[in-house]
Amino acid sequence: MKIHEYQAKQLFAAAGVAVPKGIVAKTPDEAAAAFTELGGPLAVVKSQIHAGGRGKGRFKEHPEQAGVVLVRSADEAKANAARMLGKTLVTIQSGEEGKTVNTLLVEQGLNIARELYLGVVVDREAGGPILIMSSEGGMNIEEVAEKHPEKILHEAFDPAAGLQPFQARKMAFELGLEGEALKSAAKFLPAVCKFFVDNDCSMTEINPLVVTKEGALIALDGKVTFDDNALFRHKNFEPLRDLNEEEPAEVRASNTGLSYVKLDGNIGCLVNGAGLAMSTMDLIKYHGGEPANFLDVGGGANVDQVTEAFRIILADPNVKAVLVNIFGGIMKCDTIVTALLEAYEKVGFHVPLVVRLEGTNVKIAREMLANSGRNIIAANDLTDAAKKVVATLKA
Repeated sequence: MKIHEYQAKQLFAAAGVAVPKGIVAKTPDEAAAAFTELGGPLAVVKSQIHAGGRGKGRFKEHPEQAGVVLVRSADEAKANAARMLGKTLVTIQSGEEGKTVNTLLVEQGLNIARELYLGVVVDREAGGPILIMSSEGGMNIEEVAEKHPEKILHEAFDPAAGLQPFQARKMAFELGLEGEALKSAAKFLPAVCKFFVDNDCSMTEINPLVVTKEGALIALDGKVTFDDNALFRHKNFEPLRDLNEEEPAEVRASNTGLSYVKLDGNIGCLVNGAGLAMSTMDLIKYHGGEPANFLDVGGGANVDQVTEAFRIILADPNVKAVLVNIFGGIMKCDTIVTALLEAYEKVGFHVPLVVRLEGTNVKIAREMLANSGRNIIAANDLTDAAKKVVATLKA
């Protein structure tokens, strides 16, 4: 689950991670009042969407308007807010369709001496969380890693013990921090790492992390993604979810107990099992097709879930064919086919449907499909299924 910058900073502040003073605004008048309350002489008006690159992004309605703007008066804050709110911001991460800005963060200006990058993620090689930092703050970290890999610093840490003082000092020294900035880093870095672990994050990113002329480290930005599988431990995060920022089909699937991720292809996939779903998409791609989604109905899917899964898949106008790949283990193949045929009748198919079955009662299930009288293409195995579904698009 992703959250907005202003929400991340509220959580940062509660965890002892330094952030600038900021005020949330949802109208131009509120933006003007926020500037006045912050006391000037400078403030930054920042669009709040679930996408990076807002400072370089532009609005469809006002191409001259950036997603992050420095203002010097309440009137400037109000005027810029009026051009931002309700408009579509397009950034390098939002895609060409962009995202609608409904909320702004008006933040105090800072005396910035340096900009750094900070990120905390789970690293497979390290087998745990890792702190990533770079002197190239404000830049896309992937670009820095490609062009200047020597400027990327890594420090794995024990999630139970947290980032140790010597590790924080090591990172600070390598970044060239000294004096007050070194002291600030000794508190700031462990606090961010503790925040990451305590809140079951899958990513915490601060870009840029600024060093002020007074030597303080402050999170000028904040991107936080929580591990969905751990949200049951954090019921207080539910109000932070912004459904307007999420793919409607993914929200719909989640409410039905389905695991669904929308993609850009034209072959819909309905599979039971996450690993099998990944393999299915790989084979579709290998044989020249493009998967339109990841969809795992799980091992105990019922008629209602299968029906809703088909509805979600077919609601995507890009879908031109559907591949059903089922391994009957917990649920028998004939039970799956019964649900599939009922769902087929309820939904009404208008695209080719390829079905591959394997597992318990597979012979019975295949006979049921063959005798159904429905326009369903049977496949013998996964490779055969992938080839057949791709072929339907070329027919």
